[in-house]
Amino acid sequence: MSGQAAQHNASAGATDRPGSDHHRDIQGGLWRAGVFGVSDGLLTNVSLVLGVAGANPGSGVVRLAGLAGLVAGALSMAAGEYVSMTAQSELIRHELAVEKEALRTSPEEERRELVDVYVRRGVPQRTAEAVAAALMADPEVALEVHSREELGVDPERTGSPIGAAVSSLVSFAVGAILPLLPWFFGSGWPAVIASIVLGALGALSVGAGVGYLSERSIVRGALRQLLIAAVMAVVTFGIGRLVGVSTGA
Repeated sequence: MSGQAAQHNASAGATDRPGSDHHRDIQGGLWRAGVFGVSDGLLTNVSLVLGVAGANPGSGVVRLAGLAGLVAGALSMAAGEYVSMTAQSELIRHELAVEKEALRTSPEEERRELVDVYVRRGVPQRTAEAVAAALMADPEVALEVHSREELGVDPERTGSPIGAAVSSLVSFAVGAILPLLPWFFGSGWPAVIASIVLGALGALSVGAGVGYLSERSIVRGALRQLLIAAVMAVVTFGIGRLVGVSTGA
């Protein structure tokens, strides 16, 4: 059978194998949702808060806009992540059921498919035959191996829609609250500057964290995230200033 769900393996769950605990779970839905949630929350509300502040309204307007952005964004992220992960998990479970039925009804065909996989990877034909026969002897092992080789997923780890949704909601809120905090205690240019500073520190932290977890350059990751946040903040603040001037705010 074909690997129809192979393209969905990126966030469905890691494919850890016994003895490979030196590798980190970089494909899990919770990790992905958390990282993107903080980043999206920070970038969204830095842009929103500074864009509204650029029009020079009262601090209450900025707070209201920031809070609305935080709540709407966090709920939207959570809902989107839940729907996405649910659909993905259902698709994977369906493909696993199809694979399990194929192993039950056409074991010889499935064995040949496994042999072909190993031969294409350079394993000698006789060795591939022996390995495939040994793996096919246990139905559970056979399902696990075929799921990994054909679908690219671990049948034991298909992801948690609820966990991903909660992770997205919380992480987005954490990122979104940073540039909004100064407006609970101040207003005007001091609050604008404080939002910029907190947004910059948050962007550096998120970028450094991504760099560390992906074992890439921490400095490069931090500066890249800072540059993205800075461009977005400058654009939205500039638009806010222009709109504020044109309306006489």
